[in-house]
Amino acid sequence: MINELKEIKMRAEERLKEITSLDELNELKVKILGRKGEITLLLKKLKDIPPAERAEVGKMANEIKSALESRLEEKEKELRQKELELRLSREAVDITLPGLPLIKGRKHPLTQVMDEIRTIFTGMGFTVAEGPEVEKDYYNFEALNIPKDHPARDMQDSFYITEEILLRTHTSPVQVRTMEKMAPQIPVKIIVPGRVYRRDDDATHSPMFHQIEGLVIDERITFAHLKGTLMLFAKKVFGEGVRVRYRPSFFPFTEPSAEMDISCVICGGEGCRVCSYTGWLEILGAGMVHPRVLEYGGYDPEKVTGFAFGMGVERIAMLKYGINDLRLFFENDKRFLTQF
Repeated sequence: MINELKEIKMRAEERLKEITSLDELNELKVKILGRKGEITLLLKKLKDIPPAERAEVGKMANEIKSALESRLEEKEKELRQKELELRLSREAVDITLPGLPLIKGRKHPLTQVMDEIRTIFTGMGFTVAEGPEVEKDYYNFEALNIPKDHPARDMQDSFYITEEILLRTHTSPVQVRTMEKMAPQIPVKIIVPGRVYRRDDDATHSPMFHQIEGLVIDERITFAHLKGTLMLFAKKVFGEGVRVRYRPSFFPFTEPSAEMDISCVICGGEGCRVCSYTGWLEILGAGMVHPRVLEYGGYDPEKVTGFAFGMGVERIAMLKYGINDLRLFFENDKRFLTQF
């Protein structure tokens, strides 16, 4: 049995010199040291040899087994190092090659339109104001002349956190917050861009959308100032050829109130499916600030007047780019977004 052990060791060492891969090494390991390997089978025969020789044979078998295990481990390290060096040489970067072009990102179309609107109004002397999206009922409704039993609340059903805290339904609360901070200073001339929330979800409405609110307060402000400001805005966004009209409307926080329409950007005012063959498209609501709202903000309606307007950024973008489904803005489809 001792001779058999020596012969196994000699064959294994010769084979180790020829092995060039980890798969071959694993095969040898199983053949020699596995559960049915040559040394394992020999050790099972120890019980058949005389007791006097058993200790010597067992000792030699363990020594040969340990030696082979060490040689196999060394060979494995050697093969793994060679594999690593080969992989690194294959994956080496040729620094003389031209670099790969970087794919530049771009602004979302809503961000582009919001930035354009902000630039137009800041160019007219407006400053940008911001306020919380989680708002108090007082600022969102009460201070805007919309008491708890007012039917206008039904049109702006929102997401309530408590009875007095909700996600704001428009950016108008910032009007009152700004007036409280500035009163009785004049003039006040702000725009308020931001996200708002309502319980709507269809092709033309979203539970979350973007608004830009405008507010001007000063002495002797008239509806003519409002019309001139919004006329300039419309021409900047939709082109010099656009026509504008105002229709009487109702908003609790303005009096008088109006809806502003522009001539259809698709048909030029001749009538088409987009404008329901009227030749006009509604883009925003506006009006003179209600005296009660001025009082809530800390101003004397006998001394100052003001106008306010509010527009949905998604609506402006849909009209500007001819988009018929608001949900496209939020689906993150690169085929759509990369067009702008």
